[in-house]
Amino acid sequence: MIFNQIFCSDTLKTLKTLPSNCVDLGITSPPYNKREKNNGGLVKKVIYSTYKDSVPERKYQSNQVQVLNEIYRATKEGGSFFYNHKLRYLNGQMIHPMDWLRKTDWLLKQEIIWDRTIAANIRGWRFWQVEERIYWLYKPINKQAIGKELNSKHAKLTSIWRAAPENHNPHPAPFPLWLPTRIILSVLNQRGVVLDPYIGSGTVGVAAKLLGHDYLGIDIDKNYCADAKQRIEQAHLEQDIIDREKALHVVSKTYQERKESKRLKSLEYTVLDTNL
Repeated sequence: MIFNQIFCSDTLKTLKTLPSNCVDLGITSPPYNKREKNNGGLVKKVIYSTYKDSVPERKYQSNQVQVLNEIYRATKEGGSFFYNHKLRYLNGQMIHPMDWLRKTDWLLKQEIIWDRTIAANIRGWRFWQVEERIYWLYKPINKQAIGKELNSKHAKLTSIWRAAPENHNPHPAPFPLWLPTRIILSVLNQRGVVLDPYIGSGTVGVAAKLLGHDYLGIDIDKNYCADAKQRIEQAHLEQDIIDREKALHVVSKTYQERKESKRLKSLEYTVLDTNL
């Protein structure tokens, strides 16, 4: 398998060609099937140059289940996939990503809230929706659901990530570079392969490259693929964003060190009590 490349083709068809157990980590934000109709005044409509983000909802969800199951097959045991999506509404009814995530092979490990600090729609039908969701999906080792603990420097981060979306990117729906950087830093401790099946502007590829990992990307749009490849080649220009995120992943003592310190103090008090 040749890594560090972008496949310019259909996501599901390409995923089916990947070998099993070849991916360590996946990160993506797929098209949301927002039907290319709502912008709400503050945020422009999301219209892709090739893909039409308007299909029957049942077909959309079925496709997402198939995509996620193929990624599960291609992911190593103990590997993770981070799936960015949002709550949507159709004819007044809420459509939740959990509606199809529970139909996949993945274990749902955690739901993270991305507080984007800006509402996509400011109409008064509901409270302004400023958040999106990031689902941490996990492929268990030997069917053990809990998995390994995060390192202390990563586990200190909360399940609410607060930052505005990317504003200086020609792609209609990019996510900011700090987001995949945070994920990769937190769960991938050794060199591995990072997959983005909807790579868009190449953000995940940039993060993977600058953090010393290999990447695989897929996108159906030739222009996006070309732009993503060029951006990844010039990834060093975005090193400052990587460094700012790295600075958040620091602790003075690890969990084990704090635990050992408490144990020693407890022993010390026990000895003092005995002497008295």
